Amino acid sequence: MTAIATNPLAPADGGLVFHWLVGDAPRPLLQLAWSAGIIGGVFFGLVSVVAFIGIWAERKVAGRIQHRHGPNRVGPLGLLQSLADGIKLFSKEDLTPAGADRWLFRLAPYLTFAPVFAAFLVLPFGPDLTFEPRLGAGLFWVLAILGIEVIGVILAGWSSNNKWSVFGAMREACQLVSYEVPLGLTLLTVVLCAGTLDLRAIGWMQGRFDTWLVFRQPFIAAAFVLFFVAALASNKRAPFDLPESDSELVAGYHTEYSGLRFSLFYLAEYNGMFVMSAVMATIFLGAWHDPFGLIARHYAAATDRTTLVLLNVLAAHVFMAKCAVLMFIQMWVRWTLPRPRIDQVLHACVKVMIPLAGVLLVGSACWQWLVPPASTAQRLTQYALAAGGAAVLALLTYWLGSAFVLGRANRQRLSDPPAWAVR
Repeated sequence: MTAIATNPLAPADGGLVFHWLVGDAPRPLLQLAWSAGIIGGVFFGLVSVVAFIGIWAERKVAGRIQHRHGPNRVGPLGLLQSLADGIKLFSKEDLTPAGADRWLFRLAPYLTFAPVFAAFLVLPFGPDLTFEPRLGAGLFWVLAILGIEVIGVILAGWSSNNKWSVFGAMREACQLVSYEVPLGLTLLTVVLCAGTLDLRAIGWMQGRFDTWLVFRQPFIAAAFVLFFVAALASNKRAPFDLPESDSELVAGYHTEYSGLRFSLFYLAEYNGMFVMSAVMATIFLGAWHDPFGLIARHYAAATDRTTLVLLNVLAAHVFMAKCAVLMFIQMWVRWTLPRPRIDQVLHACVKVMIPLAGVLLVGSACWQWLVPPASTAQRLTQYALAAGGAAVLALLTYWLGSAFVLGRANRQRLSDPPAWAVR
């Protein structure tokens, strides 16, 4: 395991800004006030921005794939459409069905949103930009806290006194509990290689493109694909959106919700996408590091705090860019693949993904045992997988770029007149 890079100017626990402003031994009340300010100001703002941009991007991606324009009226490029929708939701009447369990009906949206919000506490946005870096089992914390979300979904469906909501809640319970098994097994494949559950320590192991964990072993590369599929099911993203499928259950477990409580489900969905993307970026794709290892090199050689702050800001931008790409791929999948039946979803989990995740775990253990970390075989494997990953990334970039630039010329939009009508 690669040791965490150190800099004498950086605090040992990663609490960069707080220690530089108030010292290394803050008073308890000052620490509490600072933590509350960070949670209320930074994290809640980040949660709102992620949902704001995510909803707009979802509509633009859907419009592009379906040859529509998407939001283009409210603000430049339709960017303020999400703001308009948020104002509409906040101003709508908060309704409760007559036969609903009123207390549980009102509590359920908060139980759905709170675990996703709590997962942000251990995400390493940069070398010294982790809210709680002292939590050594950060990866376990994310999985454990996100598992609570299913309780809010079940309560939302059951307390609504609506059979469609109950069906959606039961589907969510079956799906989430089932897919947590391959999700955990694929993460164990990575933990076996990294030797730690600390997300910040895992991030420091991946300074350059060829040292990213996804390229360490063929088994981890396959585990990345498996984890991505399981994350789609865990976040109820299409093609695994059976708990809220519009064509069957109207809107599933949140059919009866309106106003602010309805918006909390959307906040939970898009921020759950971000959290899963952040976990994938951290444990597979180099965390906050750039592909060339420049951030790690300059961080170790920094001689003043201003340079460290700038490096942390740059690292946070790199980290957010990786998360944005992974969220875009999730949106791309949603508007490309059809929705399977619930029995097919569970069959794929129990009879395909769980056995495959077990095979990958055993294969990773055998690789760790048979191939020494500093051996020639290990280095050649990393270089070969990194070259393959670079080729896939280049092909994907070319594909998307050409589709974006040439799409209008190659394929007719619905708003364009037919060819026979153009004289």
